[in-house]
Amino acid sequence: MSKNEKKYMVPKLRFQEFQGEETWVRGRIGDYLKESRIKGSKGDTAKKITVKLWGNGVFEKQETLRGSENTQYFRRKAGQFIYSKLDFLNQAFGIIPSHLDHYESTADLPCFDVSKKLDTRFLLEYVQRKDFYKKYGEIADGGRIAKRIQVETFLNFPIYLPKLTEQQKIADCLSSLDELIGAEARKLEAYKIHKKGLMQKLFPAEGKTVPEWRFPEFRDAGEWEENTLGGVATFFNGRAYNKGEFLEVGKYKVLRVGNLFSNGEWYYSNLELEENKYCEDGDLLFAWSASFGPRIWRGEKVIYHYHIWKVVEHEGVYKQFLFMLLDYETERMKMKSSNGLGMLHITKGTIESWKCYLPKFAEQQKIADCLSSLDELITAQSQKVEALKTHKKALVQGLFPFVGEEGV
Repeated sequence: MSKNEKKYMVPKLRFQEFQGEETWVRGRIGDYLKESRIKGSKGDTAKKITVKLWGNGVFEKQETLRGSENTQYFRRKAGQFIYSKLDFLNQAFGIIPSHLDHYESTADLPCFDVSKKLDTRFLLEYVQRKDFYKKYGEIADGGRIAKRIQVETFLNFPIYLPKLTEQQKIADCLSSLDELIGAEARKLEAYKIHKKGLMQKLFPAEGKTVPEWRFPEFRDAGEWEENTLGGVATFFNGRAYNKGEFLEVGKYKVLRVGNLFSNGEWYYSNLELEENKYCEDGDLLFAWSASFGPRIWRGEKVIYHYHIWKVVEHEGVYKQFLFMLLDYETERMKMKSSNGLGMLHITKGTIESWKCYLPKFAEQQKIADCLSSLDELITAQSQKVEALKTHKKALVQGLFPFVGEEGV
């Protein structure tokens, strides 16, 4: 064992009762896991499970088409560890929950019985660290980014373990934090559902020209005016880039869809700014590829990618109401796709020609102000959830040894 390996055998943080205890012991994952291959049903009759990406758990698989009778499935048991061979690098790990006991998966979602010397929740937290799955997932199969991490490869990955009591203490601590994150995330989802329901009342339903609910002062204001999204706002195209134009350091950040909907890696460009090809704090944007919908940009001046449009309201349109209108109409577009009418092909022409209805300016302001107050609650709750996730990430980094170049 090298000096570098010894350096990473003890985590930065240890609970008081384990300080001064012996160092964590190196082994193989295969020393503690045994693959379960109990034959079950064929693909046309199996009750199937799937593992969601990014550590989001194990769920019953919802299928619209019947599976193949030629595909062999294997019966899984509650408490087993499961991962996806294909999505190892996308953090597709989980533990079979009790309500999915005896559900089934193919060999591409292998399951394992876990030794009593290894706490299963500890194992899950261990492998879900980016330091672990990215490092070993990418070096598998001779240094290439592996398309599938086979069972033999996974079982040969190294693992460092403390005593079982310390494993359980770490697992209990992180599980408690997960429960808190889950509770706050459910509260966030409840706010979002409430807002969605409120919008359905405050905007005209399909085939209607007035909403079901109106503020008292506007009940006699008449019908909303029919229009199109292109008639109430101008949609400006973003910039297209060649891969070579993205620099590690440049004059301006390049805002991509991934930066709008998640903490995606930033690209930079030295291209000069062009009118309406950049956005500033407070600008209204609309992402139209993959995940699509409106966002208010909150940040520095950036160039925006061609998968994003900047939206500028026309005269007589309240900007915050336009944001709400786009949000509402985007949900209608998604509903149209999910009702068996086929995926909507999102183009500039599609968006600009999409029919909508608009009230007078004063009613726009009233609706926007009402929904904005709910947005503030949603934003605050979202920040709370993210802060808890950040706290957990820092805690995990401290409670587990770092996967160094020659470490764990």
